[in-house]
Amino acid sequence: MKGWKTALALGAAAAAAGAVAGEYFYRFALTQQIDKTAAFNAPHNRPTGAPRGTLAADREWLNAQPHEDWWLTSGDGLQLHALCVRAGGNAPWAVLCHGYTGQASGMAEYARRFYDAGFSLLLPDARGHGQSEGGYIGMGWPERRDIAAWVQRVTAENGAPDIVLMGVSMGAATVMMTAGEPLPPNVRAIVEDCGYTTAWEEFRYQLKKTYGLPPFPVLYTTDALLRRRAGFSLREASAAAQVAHSRTPMLFIHGGKDAFVPFAMLDEVYAAARCPKEKYVEPDAGHAESLRMAPARYWAKVFGFIGRWMPLPGAERTVAADPAEKPV
Repeated sequence: MKGWKTALALGAAAAAAGAVAGEYFYRFALTQQIDKTAAFNAPHNRPTGAPRGTLAADREWLNAQPHEDWWLTSGDGLQLHALCVRAGGNAPWAVLCHGYTGQASGMAEYARRFYDAGFSLLLPDARGHGQSEGGYIGMGWPERRDIAAWVQRVTAENGAPDIVLMGVSMGAATVMMTAGEPLPPNVRAIVEDCGYTTAWEEFRYQLKKTYGLPPFPVLYTTDALLRRRAGFSLREASAAAQVAHSRTPMLFIHGGKDAFVPFAMLDEVYAAARCPKEKYVEPDAGHAESLRMAPARYWAKVFGFIGRWMPLPGAERTVAADPAEKPV
């Protein structure tokens, strides 16, 4: 009897500890309540030494542009914000999705290059980020419907212009997850840069690499909390599953030395995609460093791919309107 009581007591203590740890990890990983600097500074998550880039100057440029603040009510009642910069005329649009804990202005390096190429811009703040409402970080899963709603608004208000979706890191996972949703045919191309396969696998990897912990019990408890509070699972948040349903042409980008979102995830999402697709690896780049490591090559790859599926501003269309057809 005494042994059973001891076992039950130990089991209860372990369950309580797991619940506490799961609650902490939920707040740490899936809300903005706890500072994440320690995790970002873990050895495998640190930048690899790519050139600094032009983000500060590009943010100043973005802030100086005439812009509109757009607002949208999400399907679950949140007020979502996006920054809109118009190029004028019948310009195509680029919808640019920022990464984990970021905000719209974090995509300024990408926004400036698209604008210089003749694109109008829409830079959404993901739910729970920037000026958008939301009590949790959705890792791209609820955001996929938010982005689809932004696409619908751009389409309805601007005469169905050509649209490109692009995202980096969590934003890349977001556009991949969006790719599996019903999208209008004027969404011509999608570019994802260093997105993960599933939120579950990304957090499982980070738990092991950063803290030396297995997924049980912490990640299981966190997932149970997410399902109760937000109505979806970390496993359900799957870019790999969504790209399998997409017909929109997609460019997959990853740094060869990415240890934040493991490089191996690139091949998983690429293999899962059934749409017209290309892959671009920048061998010496770490996480989200491909642009800074080789900007000329990066933009040649990006606009070269986009130009196969829609006319770039000032260029003639060279492909059929149906993305299932091969480019000529």
